Amino acid sequence: MSDVDRAVLERFFTSAPFIRELGLELVSVTPGECRSRLLVATRHLQQDGFVHAGVQGAMADHTAGAAAASLLRPGQRILGAEFKINLLRAARGESMYCVARVLKAGRTLTVAEAENWCVAGGEEKLVSKALVTLAVVVESLAGGRS
Repeated sequence: MSDVDRAVLERFFTSAPFIRELGLELVSVTPGECRSRLLVATRHLQQDGFVHAGVQGAMADHTAGAAAASLLRPGQRILGAEFKINLLRAARGESMYCVARVLKAGRTLTVAEAENWCVAGGEEKLVSKALVTLAVVVESLAGGRS
């Protein structure tokens, strides 16, 4: 899609029950880029009080998926194929935000990167970075995916 249909991307972003439960919010989307945020709550923390790696992975994966979805044509969907995340420092703060950008949009695979930032006392720190590979799938006439 050349112009991003905000309503379509908002539905993509919020239709996953796990993402809604996590509290991840769509901030902005432009072709090939997406930004999201999370207000950090106790449920997002691991045993030492830092934002859990699983939360950071889900945030990076879903935000990268939305960035990739912003480039799809009608009848296409995006599904995660692989992701790798580097945890750069312990994540502690009041909120987090993610910036994801498509590096290469292909016919069958799209590769994106996602950076997770933690905000504590007005100071922003890069806490993790992910490389995400997404499969572009076409809906079949029967309503399934191929």
